[in-house]
Amino acid sequence: MRKFIIDTDTASDDAVALIMAHHWPDVEIVAVTIVNGNVPVEQGVKNALYTIEVCSASTPVYVGCAKPMLRESRYADWFHGKDGMGNMYYPEAKSKPELAHATDAIIEIIKQYPGEITLVTLGPLTNIATALLKAPDIAQLVQRCVIMGGAANTVGNVTPAAEYNIWVDPEAAKIVFHSGMPMEMVGWELSRHDAALTFAEVETVMNFGTDRARLAMECNKTALDVAMKRQGAVGLTLADPVAIAVALDPDIVTRQGKYFVDVEITSELTRGATVVDELGVLNKKPNMNVIWAINVMRWKEILYFCLH
Repeated sequence: MRKFIIDTDTASDDAVALIMAHHWPDVEIVAVTIVNGNVPVEQGVKNALYTIEVCSASTPVYVGCAKPMLRESRYADWFHGKDGMGNMYYPEAKSKPELAHATDAIIEIIKQYPGEITLVTLGPLTNIATALLKAPDIAQLVQRCVIMGGAANTVGNVTPAAEYNIWVDPEAAKIVFHSGMPMEMVGWELSRHDAALTFAEVETVMNFGTDRARLAMECNKTALDVAMKRQGAVGLTLADPVAIAVALDPDIVTRQGKYFVDVEITSELTRGATVVDELGVLNKKPNMNVIWAINVMRWKEILYFCLH
């Protein structure tokens, strides 16, 4: 069994990613760690615990950083709803989070399983950067780090230049990007265009009739509406589930490459932009495996498999 730690600011698309990971045959979710991002960290904990309960799982959940490293908190309730779950206001789960802090749990688990952990990040990188500052040696102990974040030389989704997760805490992202971990950047653009779920595909998933399929589509109602009205999407864009699909099945990647990638932290105009040196003009050592394209049909097959 492959061992995953999933770090998430659990809102609607994170919930779908958690469901997918919990229903993949050869993956064990060792821990889910919560970071401030889409919603306040306390709400992210509630959303994660409820989602895990719907999966009939008992994965330990750890509460992490309550604000970005240097910036003020900026939430995405305009996209995910006030509760982060499409304003569905689901009941509280019966289970409670663990007492240990998420950053300590991340360090401890990576050291407990050296070379075995796949770290998947679905939110701002505050928890991961904090863990790396406390224990820099964990960077070399992670088998693989799949980052849902950034935009590879294309438009952002919260500013013209930046994707939300990186924009919220660009200092944390910069620390992580330069940590030396074996990292893969799954930009938000991979969930756009053909990768978005059409209304017919959303209906197909709802007709699966499972609790997890219903949760996955219902909690994304607000996200679907906003994506189509504000972002010109053709349907439901699911950035975190695309990233988890890359983590679950790397074979869905059709184009990738290693590049030097940096994060803008000083400019207000381009704060949080992920600058990919695609042509190697900086002559700097590559630090990131950039995912440029995926097999869209296979991505949707993985989603259906996990929700059915």
